[in-house]
Amino acid sequence: MTGSRAPEPFPWDAAMAAGLGTLRLAPSVFWAMTPCELEAALRGAYGFGAQPTPMSRCDLAALMEAYPD
Repeated sequence: MTGSRAPEPFPWDAAMAAGLGTLRLAPSVFWAMTPCELEAALRGAYGFGAQPTPMSRCDLAALMEAYPD
């Protein structure tokens, strides 16, 4: 297939560092988790992966009106 890229390999080093090092999970617990469960645990503990909702145009306009400087 011309123009297609191979998918990136799973970042096992980062996942193990996060699960075993940052969260201090037991190896048996870490290896029993799915990547989605690991991401949820990190997000719950440290907010990793959480994305704030962008400000709407209406909110921005109200903010600019309140603080016109």
